[in-house]
Amino acid sequence: MSPAAGGRPIVSLGEPEVHDERRRFGGRGGARVVAVAACLVLGLGLVGGAVTGSWLVGDSEAAGARDSFVAARSLWHSVPVDRLFPTRVAGQGAGPGGADRSWTRIAVAPDSGCRDAFDPLLRKALAPVGCQRLLRATYTDATRTYVTTVGLLFTKADATAMASLAKRFTDEELDRRTDLMPRPYGPGFANDERATWTVSVLTDAPVVVYSVSGWADGRTVDEPQSAAEAMESGATTAPAQAGLGHEAKGLADRIERALRKQVGPYATEQAS
Repeated sequence: MSPAAGGRPIVSLGEPEVHDERRRFGGRGGARVVAVAACLVLGLGLVGGAVTGSWLVGDSEAAGARDSFVAARSLWHSVPVDRLFPTRVAGQGAGPGGADRSWTRIAVAPDSGCRDAFDPLLRKALAPVGCQRLLRATYTDATRTYVTTVGLLFTKADATAMASLAKRFTDEELDRRTDLMPRPYGPGFANDERATWTVSVLTDAPVVVYSVSGWADGRTVDEPQSAAEAMESGATTAPAQAGLGHEAKGLADRIERALRKQVGPYATEQAS
């Protein structure tokens, strides 16, 4: 460091093997140092900005998911029944071999608890997530040959509990056990008439979606079969041959889509 005019010090840098303290930043070596330093500062700024941006995006996505999860919990009393259970449901490609299906709503249950909606073992399996409210509706197909009850169980659970239950249903194949069937709703659709069913535990909403199908003529079924099994290639049971697995799965999927369609706008409304 050497004094300059006016008494202000000037810092000087030396190149390797050179010990001339009078060299200034204006020299060739000093220019390279300045350029390297500038690049380093710019690089750190870009990296830091990218990292910060990724954190912000991650936080935003996580916050959005949390908002949607919380919003879904209130849909049972904030969304009209016709939006959750439309009077008519189109099932393009939902039938065997990709055939189209359509369903018409014939009954809607009052919102209720879960006490009488499930067989005892299914009620026990669902107990860890609790029961806040249960909505149910029953549909028939275009030919009025089949009836299907579809339900939306709004739980009391958080996202972790829902993920845990979903994993258990998948790992233990609980949705294929005949002793874990949901019960039907509506006149003319009794427990011994259940032919196929499906149960889906959502992980992005505190909701369990299920359905159960049977024949509309009231015939009893000795060997019910899960929708997943009835839809397998080569299945020869009566429910499978009738396409009842597709009835249960196809309608449950469309009602689940109707539910998801309501979550986004409602979450935005609640956040604003």
